[in-house]
Amino acid sequence: MNTPTQLQALELIHRLKREPPEHKGNAGKVLLIGGAPGMSGALMLAGSAALHLGAGWTILEMLDPTAAHAFPEQAELMVRLASFNTQEQLEATTPDLIAIGPGLGFSALARDWLATALRYPKVPLVLDADALNLIADTPEFLDLLKERNRLFPGMSVLTPHPGEAAHLLNISTTSVQQDRITALSNLIKLTNSIVILKGQHTLIASPTNTAVQCNQGNPGMAVGGMGDVLTGSIAAIAAQGIRHNINLWEASCIGVQLHASAADSLVAKQVGPIGLTPTEVIFEMRSLLNKLL
Repeated sequence: MNTPTQLQALELIHRLKREPPEHKGNAGKVLLIGGAPGMSGALMLAGSAALHLGAGWTILEMLDPTAAHAFPEQAELMVRLASFNTQEQLEATTPDLIAIGPGLGFSALARDWLATALRYPKVPLVLDADALNLIADTPEFLDLLKERNRLFPGMSVLTPHPGEAAHLLNISTTSVQQDRITALSNLIKLTNSIVILKGQHTLIASPTNTAVQCNQGNPGMAVGGMGDVLTGSIAAIAAQGIRHNINLWEASCIGVQLHASAADSLVAKQVGPIGLTPTEVIFEMRSLLNKLL
């Protein structure tokens, strides 16, 4: 894989500008799946990002029964207990985009939802966190992902951090970090997907797009929940992009650069780097996005 070029995706944001008669259906229905017991916060962060980055509907399919209720502080989120009838529930929801992985866990229910999401046709699919670990551990899931990408090329994106990338490639995290370009290339060969290799100078490439590198970002982003925010942000942008001429590759590029740029903007205001929170980044992303419309 060639030396990556600099990511310059923020110029695409103007396509998200809404015309006066648009309604929530024009902004897309995002379904986020995860939030196993003890990990509901991951799904809540992804959902908050999707909501504040403009998704028309944000539905959380929560695996934790104790967390599957309305949140008064974020009543706009549609939170429900994940059904054991996964295919029936997904077909009834008719999402414009599916994102799965934040806090998903490794239960039988998590596996059922992942298999069902991988089989669901046509809509963009964002795979993160435990969804990636399950794919790494389960050859059948990897086969389903490859078949999905054969039938619907360019409609799946993986967002691994170096540890998840190492798990998928069955190598050490050190090996990933020593040669991130090769790791990125091998992940694309393995999965036939768009791949976002997170970390310092996040890399993005796909079977049909050469590698680009995000030069924004700072060490304040090294905190739990930042990846969940990126997942929700990409989901929101891609869901809006269905009717605003932004494909999943472009949405992934916008999401990565907007996420990192928002963190840099906050640090420039002396908000962090130490103690920078994912929630603060969500609000700064919203502000930057609206300035760029």
